[in-house]
Amino acid sequence: MHEHEKEIEDLVGSIMAAELLAVLATKAPEYPYTNLVAFAATEDLKKLLFVTTRSTRKYLYLISDNRASLLIDNRSNSFIDFRDAVAINATGRVREVDRENYPHLGDIYLHKHPYLQEFFSSLSSALMCMDVEKYIIVRDFQNVVELDM
Repeated sequence: MHEHEKEIEDLVGSIMAAELLAVLATKAPEYPYTNLVAFAATEDLKKLLFVTTRSTRKYLYLISDNRASLLIDNRSNSFIDFRDAVAINATGRVREVDRENYPHLGDIYLHKHPYLQEFFSSLSSALMCMDVEKYIIVRDFQNVVELDM
């Protein structure tokens, strides 16, 4: 791995660890559909995890087309964001996780979001995993870098 790639990967990792919410974009029949989700990343950044109820539109849309993106950013909602904010767009395919066969993924999610234990444990909730194919990182307002996974 080149020094520049390591720097970018470290930046992505630090933002993934610090931020609690992401915007999930899925494909609805006629238009893109977005939601806020509480997420967690695996240490190697290859998987992003979130929980949803199986009765939601996002779940239905992901079952019909598993391609999605997650937008994570570190903005503070002030003018300084134009200089300092970083936005990360993760693209990949999403699947429901079999919790019995992959309990470590649930542990990763609950370590970051222990206050969501009841929601996570509900029989109607699904632990979803994005297998990240690529990160697109925007910083300094218009500096774009891609990181293939």
